[in-house]
Amino acid sequence: MPILWALADPKIGEREVLAALLEIDHDRAKDRPGLLLITDKGFASNKLEAQLRNEHGITLLRPSRKKEILRAGQPMLKKVRQLIESVNDTLKGQLDLEQHGGRTLEGVAVRVAQRVLALAAAIWHNFRTGQPVSRSLTAYDH
Repeated sequence: MPILWALADPKIGEREVLAALLEIDHDRAKDRPGLLLITDKGFASNKLEAQLRNEHGITLLRPSRKKEILRAGQPMLKKVRQLIESVNDTLKGQLDLEQHGGRTLEGVAVRVAQRVLALAAAIWHNFRTGQPVSRSLTAYDH
């Protein structure tokens, strides 16, 4: 389950967005020992990885760079990334995330948050009740 998320201007770098998230909600990461952050190669930096581990207790899982030895956890990364892409497709498809209808920044944020929270609640409920498909909102579409 995601514990932090943000809507950010696409012109802002990923690392800056991560830094802002961790600055604003620094206790949220520290309250969850063993937190795993799954990223792409854009987060490849020994300094960043050490900072995440030492200051926030976060383990970084990312693909190895071309000339880097195989990183721990990399074999499972492809499956996890496919799952993330599938969730993104659900957000865009079932939740019409790109058709949010918000006219202001606040309106967009609220509408996106509603959809993400609805999906998280449905996943939790479907998991707890043993439903065969965890990311389906069909049963709640009235």
